[in-house]
Amino acid sequence: MAEPRHRRAVAHLSRGAWAVLGFLFVALGFIGALLPLMPTTIFLILAAGCFARSSPRLEAWLIDHPRFGPTLRAWRDDGVIGSRAKVMACAGMVLGYTLFWWGARPTLLLDLIVGLVLAGFAAFIITRPAPRGR
Repeated sequence: MAEPRHRRAVAHLSRGAWAVLGFLFVALGFIGALLPLMPTTIFLILAAGCFARSSPRLEAWLIDHPRFGPTLRAWRDDGVIGSRAKVMACAGMVLGYTLFWWGARPTLLLDLIVGLVLAGFAAFIITRPAPRGR
């Protein structure tokens, strides 16, 4: 029995929405590569997940990227984050928080919220296993 026409239309729109979301995450990831407060890898991991649901070609492009591909493959295959990436991520968060605090002079409440959120991200990153054999 053939799939109903409306299901095909919904599936097509769904793939398009996943692709748009994937491109949004790629853009945020590349911005994060330039700005100290924005993360990079998490947005690219999310982009790869979106592309996996929308376009195997786009997913392969991201996973095979010379700069970001090895990190994305390590996360996808084993859920690991390399030691250098952990140090860089945490250092970037410290630098970003310092620039935020110095430039914005936030209220105590906002200061605590941003600090706790970044500390939570750092704790998650630090507790991920490292790749074996390194």
